[in-house]
Amino acid sequence: MSGTHGGELLAISDLHVAYPENRAIVERLRPGSDDDWLIVAGDVGEVFSEIEEVLGLLSERFAKVIWSPGNHELWTHPKDPLEVRGVARYEALVEMCRAKGIVTPEDPYPLWEGIGGPLVIAPLFLLYDYTFRLDGLATKEAALAHAHEAGVVCTDEHFLHPDPYPTRDAWCRARVAETEARLAAVDPELRTVLINHWPMTRLPTRVLRYPDFALWCGTELTADWHVRFRAETVVYGHLHIPRTTVEDGVKFQEVSVGYPREWKAHGRLPEDPLRRILPVPVA
Repeated sequence: MSGTHGGELLAISDLHVAYPENRAIVERLRPGSDDDWLIVAGDVGEVFSEIEEVLGLLSERFAKVIWSPGNHELWTHPKDPLEVRGVARYEALVEMCRAKGIVTPEDPYPLWEGIGGPLVIAPLFLLYDYTFRLDGLATKEAALAHAHEAGVVCTDEHFLHPDPYPTRDAWCRARVAETEARLAAVDPELRTVLINHWPMTRLPTRVLRYPDFALWCGTELTADWHVRFRAETVVYGHLHIPRTTVEDGVKFQEVSVGYPREWKAHGRLPEDPLRRILPVPVA
């Protein structure tokens, strides 16, 4: 299936559908044409059945859905009857998506052949390794201690299990190595759209209200991937700070909805929260 005939490549993330207000947003999401593709860059929800329902709904509406997992999908939440952890949970999510025709980070990267193409659309799953540390904090242990003292601790520390890896950062390093090899094998004549739930460079985290939270936001190992792997644009979420930044001439687009208290307080959620990635919007 291609993105021809005037279709658009759209993106959204951090739907957090456990909130009724956010679920109402999902119910309103519609493509503009039968050829539109949709990127879902993680954090649909926490409970497996709810994630399955929402992604299934979107896969019925859009010509193709491309999904990258967020930290919330990977939680083993006390309210979720599915109690699998770590890699086993991720694999269960992948199999669920495949059954619905949804592209995951484990599948061949689709080629966008619509306006702005050809481009390789690459959903990634990279996690984080605690290297987005505050200046002066040389180790993971020192950075985590500082975060705990500041009262800033991501819920991942309780719900996101790395089994069978010993730590989340070990899982991250394995994911980075595997993904790096796959991206290196992409046709060097083709440019890419890189999709990851977490920011792929440190810059987007510089505006966080609580700087210690950057620990759970990415890895320095991907700092040059937008250049090395010829990114036309990078799509991410996680921060709940929707905006566009530019690094080395490449657009980085944060496409999150976020929690109702956030988007209501800032009055920032448009009538249509979908971000158009391709064709590139005219300024």
